[in-house]
Amino acid sequence: MQDKLIIFDTTLRDGEQSPGASMNREEKIRIAKALERLRVDVIEAGFPAASGGDFDAVKAVSQAVGESAVCGLARALDTDIDRAGEALAVARRSRIHTFIATSPIHMEHKLRMTPDQVVERAVAAVQRARRYTDDVEFSPEDAGRSEEDFLCRIIEAVIAAGATTINIPDTVGYSLPPAFGAMIGRLRERIPNADKAVFSVHCHNDLGLAVANSLAAVMSGARQVECTINGLGERAGNAALEEVVMAVKTRQDAFPCDTGINTQEIVPCSKLVSSITGFPVQPNKAIVGANAFAHESGIHQDGVLKSRETYEIMRAEDVGWSANRMVLGKHSGRNAFRTRMRELGIEFEAEEALNEAFARFKDLADKKHEIFEEDLQALISEQIYESEAERVKLIALHVCSDTGETPRAQVVLKVDGEEKTSESEGSGVVDATLKAIESLLATGASLLLYSVNSITTGTDAQGEVTVRLERGGRIVNGLGADTDIVIASAKAYLNAVDKLLSSAGRKHPQVADV
Repeated sequence: MQDKLIIFDTTLRDGEQSPGASMNREEKIRIAKALERLRVDVIEAGFPAASGGDFDAVKAVSQAVGESAVCGLARALDTDIDRAGEALAVARRSRIHTFIATSPIHMEHKLRMTPDQVVERAVAAVQRARRYTDDVEFSPEDAGRSEEDFLCRIIEAVIAAGATTINIPDTVGYSLPPAFGAMIGRLRERIPNADKAVFSVHCHNDLGLAVANSLAAVMSGARQVECTINGLGERAGNAALEEVVMAVKTRQDAFPCDTGINTQEIVPCSKLVSSITGFPVQPNKAIVGANAFAHESGIHQDGVLKSRETYEIMRAEDVGWSANRMVLGKHSGRNAFRTRMRELGIEFEAEEALNEAFARFKDLADKKHEIFEEDLQALISEQIYESEAERVKLIALHVCSDTGETPRAQVVLKVDGEEKTSESEGSGVVDATLKAIESLLATGASLLLYSVNSITTGTDAQGEVTVRLERGGRIVNGLGADTDIVIASAKAYLNAVDKLLSSAGRKHPQVADV
């Protein structure tokens, strides 16, 4: 019988650390349910001690998820571990993931602790975590730059203290596959009680080697990979779940293990994460990119028509790409709408919420002929945002763009219940619109990113706009969708502004003081 490769998804925790990718409670629940449909083994839902919002989100995910284990991150501090234990108390299956840095540079300059003190702290953290759950994971942060003898010492100690998973992170994405795989093999051989724990890896993608390093570790005996949907994560991101899973599935001749992932949910989950975070998937991205199974070369097309296997090593249908899907339109009824939303993992707790969503769907159907699942995801994201963000709302927008004339925009906003109007000129109607909004709100924020993507095909497609703002060191992401790209731009800017006005900052677990 083949070994089980455990898939540990950290999209909701490490993935959220991407600048601008912060998710609210409801968005985390939607992604968690999608991950559960994907049959992810462990969902790292957040860092409960970081803020009250993070605590509530981890607790909400714990309540919403039934099959996957829910994990909370905690530094090797009693307060962090207790907070994680409280947030996970309602989970059917829970895990506490505690960590402390083990490299000489981190111990000396960041922790200001001796190696003996670090071992003592790590052991105490694992023992405290065991008060809340039997499933405890320990990570020696910056393991790639740690001394191997010290790694062996601290790992042996935490396994003896009750750690059931040992995660070796390539924190700065510096490792190379042969060396990283060999290190995992040596640790498993050198540590006397290594057989009492599952070895895991968490690789960053700074050199584009996160997936390669993860797979090299699997070949050397690691049986858990920590990864994210679309490779989302801070800096260059993490190992992409879809690439790890499909590499193992496709190359069963090489890997002595397999996952329990429902691969047909990969593409839907990818689209959901992209929609919520505002991080579009590049067209040539492996597995989930729009061109992943496209063939333009005549030679390739001829080969695929004769036999798919000539140029395709996977079936598009196996990862969730399919042309056979129900397309909704303005004549579709409430039951078809509810059924399609349920297939996308979206359930309406109240009839009022369903009625509002159905009304929005009908309005959209009057603007475009066919409604695809990407349109529905955007529709729900917008509904959730508007139900929470009442401080700033777009009431009306008028723009003028004549050849040879300076573009102008007039906006009417409702700010804390009061209507306000402003006009502005710009280099284009979008520029004029955003300047008019800013003149009313005076946020003082810097625009770091303005990006437009077509949600589906056709000239009547909705445009999805991503806006990234920075103020006082805080970075937020705003999303807006509409068949009119100027309106979508205004919605995205207001979405981001509302987050600046109403959201508290969040600690970053790797830079917070220990």
